[in-house]
Amino acid sequence: MQRLILASESSSRRAMLINAGVSFEAIPAYIDEESIKESILAEGGKPKDVADILAEMKAISLSRQHPEAYVLGSDQVLVLENNLMSKAANRSEAKAHLLSMSGKTHSLIAAAVIAKNGQAVWRGMERAKLTMRTLSEGDVDRYLEDVGDNILSSVGCYHIEGKGAQLFDQVKGDFFTILGLPLFKVLAQLRLYGMMV
Repeated sequence: MQRLILASESSSRRAMLINAGVSFEAIPAYIDEESIKESILAEGGKPKDVADILAEMKAISLSRQHPEAYVLGSDQVLVLENNLMSKAANRSEAKAHLLSMSGKTHSLIAAAVIAKNGQAVWRGMERAKLTMRTLSEGDVDRYLEDVGDNILSSVGCYHIEGKGAQLFDQVKGDFFTILGLPLFKVLAQLRLYGMMV
């Protein structure tokens, strides 16, 4: 059977694959995401390019170390009013992020790339649109107090599978895309490689 490596430390991506019955190993890929993102944007790249290129770089980086395996790299970006948002460094930034999204629709773009022998052999992408309800400062303060600092691991400062669901009026798109992986496209490709039934 073919070997699959997930180039990620993301607990949500690992859980999605495990729950779908995929056999894989998780090995984090260490790349300088911030400088790569800045370079892509400085060259006129779009947010979807950032997600795609970061996913590719993660996959290729590990694929060079494990050329016999298929390596799945993934990345997700949040776009608000055509601007790419970065993760908040602290609760103060998280509060500012949430207030900036209050009453507005933002997009989450999830990209995945599979590499083998140091080369990208497949790529897929999905977009979800999420409309946040109008939040007061008090709403945001209470929410951040409830969820704690672990929310800083999420670019949107929410986990929609938890209390973050309370922040939204409307969601359009695939739940797995919101969690950070275009899962159905990935599964379809893994079937072609004989890794799934």
